[in-house]
Amino acid sequence: MDGLSQHLYLDAGPVLARHCGSVRFDALVLNAALRQSLVAVRSLGRRGLQVAAAGMHRNTPALSSRWCRQGFVFPPEEALGAYAATLDAWLERAGAQVLIASNDATIALLRLHRARLEPRVRVALADERALVIAVNKERTLELARRLGLHVPRETVVREVGDVPVALQEIGLPAVIKPCESWLWNGREGARLGAQLVVTPAEARDAVAAVTRFGEGALFQQLLTGRREAVSFLHADGEVYARFAQWARRTSTPLGGDSVLRQSIAVPRDIGPQAEALVREIDLEGYSEVEFRRDAAGVPYLMEINPRLSASVEVAVRAGVDFPHLLYQWASGGPIERVASYRIGGWMRHLGGDINTTIAALRQRGRPGVTPPVQTLVDFGLSFLRPMAYDYLNWTDPLPAVKATTDFTRHAVTRLVSRVKKDPS
Repeated sequence: MDGLSQHLYLDAGPVLARHCGSVRFDALVLNAALRQSLVAVRSLGRRGLQVAAAGMHRNTPALSSRWCRQGFVFPPEEALGAYAATLDAWLERAGAQVLIASNDATIALLRLHRARLEPRVRVALADERALVIAVNKERTLELARRLGLHVPRETVVREVGDVPVALQEIGLPAVIKPCESWLWNGREGARLGAQLVVTPAEARDAVAAVTRFGEGALFQQLLTGRREAVSFLHADGEVYARFAQWARRTSTPLGGDSVLRQSIAVPRDIGPQAEALVREIDLEGYSEVEFRRDAAGVPYLMEINPRLSASVEVAVRAGVDFPHLLYQWASGGPIERVASYRIGGWMRHLGGDINTTIAALRQRGRPGVTPPVQTLVDFGLSFLRPMAYDYLNWTDPLPAVKATTDFTRHAVTRLVSRVKKDPS
């Protein structure tokens, strides 16, 4: 283990004044529980940068990385007031050159306080004019239409009373998506993903869950073809790196974070389309543009993620070190250019893949869900395919141990809970 690393899991309170008064970090990586945060810690630390990370729990995998100079326990991301106060105290007493966040709630908080934060730290996010479009699916898809991209058939619903008209226009099955992933009504917040609905009752419930926050929802046609994504590092009108992947399986089965993915050459159709969209928005920094193909192979734009994505390690392993490129851009230094990368490499998040397989078995028979036998065969055959695994790095083993222990503990807890509910 690196002798320079100090694995101090510090509550970010008064203890900061004792331990960090003279320390200044190159980067503070927030949301340490996320896979991409661990990738960022490793990426920057391997290059000799002083990296701190903050998570909600002491046993968060990224905090145990040999490349994490110091780990800190912050309040839950959803507790915006407490989180902001803790971050302010941390920056005052320790400080960092660059701040990297990947959680939607945290990003919303940083955007809200950006003018106050930026005199002390460079926030690794695109400017507000671009983010206003990129984080809002309704605005993103509207712009994509103007650029000539294919977008799913959809209508925007603002309340449950709009559902009957949406059913007539779009039909069932359909997908309900919040216009923005992080929803906040001033009192409570939640991160909501896409939800498959196959009955009018399910549609009403899904719309009610979104619109209770005062935001609109997209009532969208269901597309079940191959999911592909193109990622960029874009700055000052130039693209410094491009990377593409496809997701064999995702969590949830309908969509979401990829748990089994492969690096591919940038497709000739969606590559230029995605780049045109990023340039039109002038979305600087890192972004991932997601598409879903229909049965005929036609690509439809799904969304843009203007932050490090959960799947980013497959790019790093292929030779496109997006976390480091993001740091270079945010810090204002020269940015490396990446002209090529290795294609064909597989990457798997085993814990997520197990959960996805279980979810697919429970949702058997629903549109877009693989039949049970095929689900189990595909899961088993994945062990025979050479691939890398999230968290697992032989030069930095502790995060994998932590992640495995945490997954096992939660699995046992869920099993015990089910047994107690159904003792028969």
